[in-house]
Amino acid sequence: MDKYEIIIFWSAEDDSFIAEIPELPGCVAHGTTQEDALANAKEAEKLWLETAKEFGDPIPEPKGRRLVFA
Repeated sequence: MDKYEIIIFWSAEDDSFIAEIPELPGCVAHGTTQEDALANAKEAEKLWLETAKEFGDPIPEPKGRRLVFA
């Protein structure tokens, strides 16, 4: 884990920080702080990968970059 790019941004609409992992479709988390959003994104990543393995879905190769926008 921790090889996928994570993008964090503030959402006024949601009144929270949003963390997206673009390489894992639908893998999004949120938090009241950037740190919370990142921690939640790491948990979402773990669950996304576990579910993909369980169902035999393809797992994208990570590009190896990590960005944090806030």
